[in-house]
Amino acid sequence: MAAKKQLLCTRAAGEKQKAWFAELRRDVFDAGKPYAIIQADTPHDLFHLMGVPVVTNQWWAAVIATKQLSRDYLDGMSKLGYHEDLCRYCSLGLASTLVDLKDRAPWGGLPKPAIMCARLTCDCIQRIFSLWAEAFGAEFVALEAPGSSVLPDRWWELSRHRWEELSEPYRLDLMVEELRELVGSLERLTGKQFDEAELRRFLEQVNRQEEYFEEARQLIATAPKCPVRISEQITNVMSAQWHRGTDWALGHARQFRDEIQERVTSGIAACPNEKLRLMWVGAGLWHNTDFYTAFEERFGAVFVWSMYLPFGPDWYIRYGLEDPMRALASRVVTMNEVLHNPPYAPAWIVNEAQRNRIDGAVLLMPKGSRPSASGTLFIANALEAAGIPTLLVEADMVDSRGWDNAAAEQAMVNFIQDRLS
Repeated sequence: MAAKKQLLCTRAAGEKQKAWFAELRRDVFDAGKPYAIIQADTPHDLFHLMGVPVVTNQWWAAVIATKQLSRDYLDGMSKLGYHEDLCRYCSLGLASTLVDLKDRAPWGGLPKPAIMCARLTCDCIQRIFSLWAEAFGAEFVALEAPGSSVLPDRWWELSRHRWEELSEPYRLDLMVEELRELVGSLERLTGKQFDEAELRRFLEQVNRQEEYFEEARQLIATAPKCPVRISEQITNVMSAQWHRGTDWALGHARQFRDEIQERVTSGIAACPNEKLRLMWVGAGLWHNTDFYTAFEERFGAVFVWSMYLPFGPDWYIRYGLEDPMRALASRVVTMNEVLHNPPYAPAWIVNEAQRNRIDGAVLLMPKGSRPSASGTLFIANALEAAGIPTLLVEADMVDSRGWDNAAAEQAMVNFIQDRLS
């Protein structure tokens, strides 16, 4: 049974996304307005600035999985001849276009986009987006993912002020050039002219939004007991991140911070019975978010941390915006790597575990998503070396077909009793 939502802003976030998507569909179908389908690690800011709404591929996959439709779409993909090892997180959106579930399509389904954009972080992305764009008859803009030769353990100490050093000038040169080509496509699409001064102001507003998340993150880390479950953290943070830099996103981030502050001041805990603090490492388990609260009543085991809240302030904030396009490029050029790859990810996650007084870590091992799984064992080893017990859960974030809930819950019970008690 789904846990009751404890924050008012959680309901507001859900209502915002539904209303926004319904409006997007009306604008596309009735007025022919352009919108984009893009990957999570692409520069959403440019699309927002140019007035092109975006549907993030990973968000759409999560919507499908939450509505328990991933099995139908992925089985349909198999019947069309697509192989089973394709990354589900990135290909589920394509499946929702190629497989017609008619009136069961989530929220009416995706309308035809005018443009699609992806960063080529793994072998499958270019082919998935090429086929998807072909199915829609849309333009596809691909961004390179140049390898890094600078691999600092504590990247978060460089990302806000020393981002040029962290991201390396030659990589930034390439990304700036590609972002300017993307701007050209958006200018042709919208008839609007790109304004660099407007981008600077936009990124300053993103900074303010992430500073509210920084305050919320600190409140959660230092409160005697966790004031808000990670499912509600994720809903509020990501709803704002998909619209980041907008007035709504800034106001929502502030409301989220304010509600957490009020709960901490009043001594309100998400789970008053909290005895063990857990962290969830990896993307959300979108087809079964109830898993996060399944161990609270019996064991007082509370998931207090996921990557979604702390990653915002640590990675999105950029100070020193004299060259706003270059600052934006520094966000794009290494985004997935710092979340998943060693040495970036293990050091950051250990630091976060210590900041949040974590007793045990549960790591998602999605076999079908190579970028997401590539550093999981390195992260587990780093946590164990820091004295934090870990449990690996082999499951896909959106594909429920291989999920055995009874086995997963028993593995958690054994983990709690054998390693955390």
